[in-house]
Amino acid sequence: MTPAPLAARLRIPSGPLFFPVTAYGPDGSVDLDVFRTHVRAGIEAGAAAVFACCGTGEFHALTPEEYEACVAAAVEVSAGRVPVVAGAGYGTALAVRYAKLAEGAGADGLLAMPPYLVVAGQDGLLRHYAELAAATSLDVIVYQRDNAVFTPGAVVELARTEGVIGFKDGLGDMDLMQRIVSAVRCEVPEDFLYFNGLPTAELTGLGYRGIGVTLYSSAVFCFAPDIALAFHRAFNAGDPKSAAGDATVNRLIDGFYRPFVELRGEGRGYAVSLVKAGVRLAGLDVGGVRTPLHDPTDDHVKRLAELTERGRELLRTGADA
Repeated sequence: MTPAPLAARLRIPSGPLFFPVTAYGPDGSVDLDVFRTHVRAGIEAGAAAVFACCGTGEFHALTPEEYEACVAAAVEVSAGRVPVVAGAGYGTALAVRYAKLAEGAGADGLLAMPPYLVVAGQDGLLRHYAELAAATSLDVIVYQRDNAVFTPGAVVELARTEGVIGFKDGLGDMDLMQRIVSAVRCEVPEDFLYFNGLPTAELTGLGYRGIGVTLYSSAVFCFAPDIALAFHRAFNAGDPKSAAGDATVNRLIDGFYRPFVELRGEGRGYAVSLVKAGVRLAGLDVGGVRTPLHDPTDDHVKRLAELTERGRELLRTGADA
C-alpha cells in the first residue's frame, strides 16, 4: 500500500486514472505476465493511479482467485509508486469477500460497483455500502450507475460514512450531480472526492468541470496514453484564466473523442471490448473479452486504428501550431 492517504493521492492527480484491461492467454485463462506488462506500461507512461479489476478490467468475468491474483500483480508492479484501487461488487456478502481479498493483496482502496441485479431503495443501498466500508481498512469510492442511483440526501449520508471518501458518477445526469455536489458541500465539512465515471469521460469533462468535478477515469489511456496524457494536461491547464488548454481539449474532442464515442456506440459492450482491441492494436496481446461480451468486428477495429492515428496527427499538428 502507498504511504499517503488515498484521498490525498487522488485529489490532484499527476496524470490520468488508469483502468487496465485484464489480459487473457490463448486458452482463455488470465495471463498475469501480460497484465503486469500492461500495468507497468501505464504507470511508466504517467498514470496517477491504477484501478484494477473494475469495469474495463472485466470484474464481472473474473473468479475470486483470478481477481485476487490480478490485484496482487498490480500492487507488485506499482511497488508504491501510485495507489492501486480494486473493484468490488455483487451483493453485500460477495462485495465484502472481494474487499477482503483486495485488502489482503495490498490494494489501497476500493471502487464499489453497483449491487448485482436488484434495484434497491436508498436505505438498502446505504446499508450495503456502509457494511462494505466497515469490512476492511480500505477507503471506498462509491460508483453511481445503472441500478445504484442516489438522491442528494443519500450521498450526504455516504459522505458521512466512515471509510467512504468519494463518489464516481457513471449516470450522466448533470442536474442530479449538481444537486449532489451542493448538498454535500453544505452538509459535510470534510473534503469529498467526485469522479466523472462515464465511458470515455473526456467527452463530458468540460461539463463536469463546470460543477466542480475534475477527476475522471480514462479508458483511452489503456491504448493511446499519449492522446490521453495530452488531453489531461490541457484539461487541467484549461480554466477560466487560460483559454489555451481548452483549445487543445476541444480539438481532441472534435477530432478524436467524439468520433471514438460514436464508434463505441455501434456495438454492445464496446466500452470494454473496443478498448481491449485498442490495446492489441498498440502491440500488446491481451486477448479478447470473455462472454457475455464479444470482440469488435474487423471493420470496427480498422476504424479504431484509423481514428487513433488521426488523434496522434492532431497532437502533431497542435504541437506545430
